[in-house]
Amino acid sequence: MKVHTSGTLKLPESVLTIGALDGVHRGHQALLLKTKERAQVRGVPFVVYTFDPPPKVFFKKCQMITSLDEKLSRLNMLGADHVIVGQFNEAYTKQSVASFIDEVMMIRPLEIWEGPNFQFGKDRKGTIEDLRTNFNVGVLKPLQCEDGELISSTRIRLLLQQGNYSLAKKLLGDIRYISFLAEKNYAV
Repeated sequence: MKVHTSGTLKLPESVLTIGALDGVHRGHQALLLKTKERAQVRGVPFVVYTFDPPPKVFFKKCQMITSLDEKLSRLNMLGADHVIVGQFNEAYTKQSVASFIDEVMMIRPLEIWEGPNFQFGKDRKGTIEDLRTNFNVGVLKPLQCEDGELISSTRIRLLLQQGNYSLAKKLLGDIRYISFLAEKNYAV
């Protein structure tokens, strides 16, 4: 896996997902594995665009679930070919929707896979529909746990604050087991 800073990667084709991916939890893993599957079908690199720190950590001073090193380790285990890390700081928050789309065009995604609430650019004004004007975008439904609740970084942070480490760990998933299943092309 190769790691790049924003604006430095150029590819002839790719399949891409973009997100904070704080925790690389089971919901993220489903999205990442779908992106990987589509990249393999297309015979192109599997690319992940993520942020350090995650936007919620930057804006709301939330607890970060995983360090950048841990996130990169998890992405490597899931088989990402390239990871772009956008340094999320005051200057980055001012990036326009058009500027971000121009950057994404540098890696020429044949497909982009996202969750349904994906937003980007200054003041989060960019939407999935903005991406769809330029790219083929697939949307994966959020993953729910056995009790029907959504698996999210926000929920995992709350569980950690409440001391419910066993459920938080379950929602984060065993990345080594997930990557083993992905290598064998078993359903996750």
